[in-house]
Amino acid sequence: MIAPLARAVNAAVSALLAAPGLGPRIGRRMTTISYVGRRSGRSFSTPVGYRRNGDTVTIEVGLPDAKNWWRNFTGKGAPITLRLDGVERTGHAIAQRTGSRVTVSVILDPVPARH
Repeated sequence: MIAPLARAVNAAVSALLAAPGLGPRIGRRMTTISYVGRRSGRSFSTPVGYRRNGDTVTIEVGLPDAKNWWRNFTGKGAPITLRLDGVERTGHAIAQRTGSRVTVSVILDPVPARH
């Protein structure tokens, strides 16, 4: 029962993030991440809250035991894509669990030089 509700909320938040007038304002604290499931090989996207400090993005996972997406980034981590400042950015994400808290740290790849 929670999964259908979560999908509906995620779809609504993703739509708001993509909205021309509202998206940029919401996008200062929220983004959509995209990744490939480590076991399924399928592509997934989900909205998350984040903080950014230069080329490091930190995602605090709320209610981590009720969510599975962050588990794709345990151990050595995995590639991830985020939309920041209206631009798709790639990086490497690593999840770390400390007690009941889970933090996913993303180191962004360098921005390619424009010619």
